[in-house]
Amino acid sequence: MIDAAGLRVMRAIAEEGSFTAAALALGYSQPAVSQMVKRLEQRTGTVLVEKVGRSVRLTEAGAVLARHATPVLAALDAAEEEVAAIAGLRSGRVRLMAFPSSSVTLVPRALAAVRAEHPDLSVQFTEAEPPESLAALRAGEVDLAVAFSYDGSELARGEDLEGFVVHPLLDEEVRVALPRHHPLAGQEVVSMTDLTDDEWIAGCARCRGHLLKIAHDAGFAPKVAFETEDYVAVQGFVAAGLGVALIPDLIRAATSNDDVVIRPLDPQTRRRIHVVTTDDLLKVPAVATTLEALTASARLSGAA
Repeated sequence: MIDAAGLRVMRAIAEEGSFTAAALALGYSQPAVSQMVKRLEQRTGTVLVEKVGRSVRLTEAGAVLARHATPVLAALDAAEEEVAAIAGLRSGRVRLMAFPSSSVTLVPRALAAVRAEHPDLSVQFTEAEPPESLAALRAGEVDLAVAFSYDGSELARGEDLEGFVVHPLLDEEVRVALPRHHPLAGQEVVSMTDLTDDEWIAGCARCRGHLLKIAHDAGFAPKVAFETEDYVAVQGFVAAGLGVALIPDLIRAATSNDDVVIRPLDPQTRRRIHVVTTDDLLKVPAVATTLEALTASARLSGAA
């Protein structure tokens, strides 16, 4: 109903005392100022300016608009500056949620690149497994969710992906971690069927589900002795001879334990890492920039 241009005209009339002087101050023509006042009076349904001889005077309603014009216009100018800063990556915030093992190398390398290129950009990072991160994206609590799926399983797993944009980041092999003195440690490739009698160290719910599936495909039900989502702890349990475990390449490349041997599995199994967002969020420069950094980091991880 009341636009910023109208408020600027009302403020100028209050300060200059005439249509002509207000027009000069604003860089408008005098007829344009008159037309803007008439349009504003039509919209408000009341007289805003009255003529007094060769000058004009604001009515009570006009004075109210002029009084509010300064703080309103200042707020609009501040909002425009903030939006321009965000669009120009001089400011802005990105909320990123990713599963724990991605924060070993993939995520921190990406965030370091964003900080180096855009130091005024703020990235808020939270750890969560895929079901929770996708739900958070759906609820509008995050802008980007780094999630994963295994061979034979869907990324969604109960979470509707409609309206989401799924961007592939990395396709990695999942191997088996064995104690250094394990009877199969000397083999170049370990058959899943040869691990029937071993005890297992399992990870997150999705990781455990994958273990159950590939064990079932190999004809046995795995004996899960311990569970932890910390892959450093997983290797510690394996090193102590408490069981064997599945280890994705992202972890294998970042951490090691001298008492753990990691071998390819037969049949081979893989984990796929994705970043999920929405079409609208991709239009936000800060979100698009962070996605690009994650993609570049994933390329480096794939080359490692």
